[in-house]
Amino acid sequence: MSEEILINITPPETRVALVENGVVQELIIERAGSKGLAGHVYNGKICRVLPGMQAAFVDIGLGRAAFLHASDIVTGNRDENRAGNITELVREGSDVMVQVVKDPLGTKGARLTTNISIPSRYLVFLPALDNVGVSQKIEDEEERARLRTTLNDFVKDRDVPGNYIARTASEGVSCEALYKDMRFLSRLWDSIQERCADAKSEALIHEDLPLVMRSLRDLVGPEMEKIRIDTRESWSRARRFVEKFIPEVPVQIEFYPGERPIFDLYGVEDEIQKALESKVQLKSGGHLVIDQTEAMTTIDVNTGAFVGHRNLEETIFKTNLEAAQAICRQLRLRNLGGIIIIDFIDMSEVEHKRQVLRALEKCLARDHAKTHISEVSALGLVEMTRKRTRESLEHILCEPCPACSGRGSLRTAETTCYEIFREILREARQFEVQSLLVLASQEVVDRLLDEESTNLAELEEFIGKPIRLQAEALYNQENYDVVLI
Repeated sequence: MSEEILINITPPETRVALVENGVVQELIIERAGSKGLAGHVYNGKICRVLPGMQAAFVDIGLGRAAFLHASDIVTGNRDENRAGNITELVREGSDVMVQVVKDPLGTKGARLTTNISIPSRYLVFLPALDNVGVSQKIEDEEERARLRTTLNDFVKDRDVPGNYIARTASEGVSCEALYKDMRFLSRLWDSIQERCADAKSEALIHEDLPLVMRSLRDLVGPEMEKIRIDTRESWSRARRFVEKFIPEVPVQIEFYPGERPIFDLYGVEDEIQKALESKVQLKSGGHLVIDQTEAMTTIDVNTGAFVGHRNLEETIFKTNLEAAQAICRQLRLRNLGGIIIIDFIDMSEVEHKRQVLRALEKCLARDHAKTHISEVSALGLVEMTRKRTRESLEHILCEPCPACSGRGSLRTAETTCYEIFREILREARQFEVQSLLVLASQEVVDRLLDEESTNLAELEEFIGKPIRLQAEALYNQENYDVVLI
């Protein structure tokens, strides 16, 4: 597996693409006007306590109050926190140090926690807890034991409070490099506490790294071959960052001076356009249909033009296997999170179901977001969750259609004609008028003059008033007005 990172920077926007074996797998976009807040630490003020929801709203200086649940408040013992009442944990008007764990999504405010976590290249420091841990993605038991011993020895020797978790990138890293990270995190936490003591309410105390440096910290691994950046200033900063914090990874950082945009060169722009469509074509001829809603994301698998070579069950099995890989890529590329329901094509053989689930799990193992997959349900659906910390690609790049208000469909011209007939009857019975003028789109006016002309004539005769029609270029086929004259 070979990996590359492509970084495209313009003054208002930074875009980072992770490419694996020549295929775009992840895309992160950050705009100057709406930078991500996840990881930022604030000195917030409790503005409202809601005992019925076991939660509180916290003002951290944004336009919208952020949300803090009782289970996210750490006072020392996690079991006590879960059982504690929100009114016993916080009080209205008090200050509290909080960290954003989820950016504001749609109409929801940011999600907060008091369990501050500060990441570095190899470790995560959680000052509110008292035990060490190792990433579950490190499977070698000897390596897990070595890392745990190293972290414990440092905590005991230095008498450092807090919990260190070894990240996946720490696998095989020397003790000295880990100690360096731990000392850095300990000093950073001391400075955060000092700033919090002097800060006013609703103030930003600690800001996470900018997107370019954050991507280098979190995405660069032993399989990373090249990082290409299209601005010289950011390229220089990235080189200094890698030399200082990731010297053991032999990654090549290149400045891309070409006239052709770097995302065009690698086909990333085409992938972005495809990722905004609901239909995803599979190489076999089958396809996926992805429908993203506020409540959940549904993914439907179809055989399409793929007819196979043996029998129906084999055709379905091969389509589902290919779909499992494509789904994992689309989840990462589109940054889909929350509840996800996958409707694979029904398989009768238990072994086929097991292999499709294993393929899905194997592909998701490379996902940087935390995922959880359930077994195939009685209805043949696979339910899964994917941790969501920022807006999806669609929500960043798009907005609801002004014509259909995000429904994805418009009422037909025929339906609008019949609504106009009912409105004319309503107005004619309620008011004394000489005539009526109907303003509508060209499609609706054409239908009223053609297919519905008989019905319109009968309506004119019934109400005893003339009806005139006028086409409006700015109206869609749902819009109309009945003007009384």
